[in-house]
Amino acid sequence: MTQAAKLLYTARTHTGGGRQDGMSRSSDGRLDVRLSPPGGAGIGTNPEQLFAAGWSACFEGAMEIAARKRKITLPRKCAIDAEIDLLLDEGAYSLRARLNVSLPGLDREVARDIVDEAHQTCPYSKAVRGNIDVAVALT
Repeated sequence: MTQAAKLLYTARTHTGGGRQDGMSRSSDGRLDVRLSPPGGAGIGTNPEQLFAAGWSACFEGAMEIAARKRKITLPRKCAIDAEIDLLLDEGAYSLRARLNVSLPGLDREVARDIVDEAHQTCPYSKAVRGNIDVAVALT
């Protein structure tokens, strides 16, 4: 990070109990969730769902910026279906991701350019680049 970088926001959470039977709360109280293992019988969500929600929301914001640069308005019904896989391979856990982007009504080539630019600029995409397998599809 350069010295000229401007801090825009810091998210703060407190988590206890982990994914087995935990909870996570944000410092401002807007997030207050129970945690449970993926596919388990627990009543809470899991970190993979939270990651999918955060990444897809951020990615849509990056698409909005890319569209504005082109003087295009994103379709009102644009959507991202994010899938985060939790993998176990030879005793080690890892993640794999798919972002399925829908931009109905946009020219396919223009939509592809917006999605590609968003994937280059989205902070979540940048954070995982080279660390996990990611597929970004235009549906």
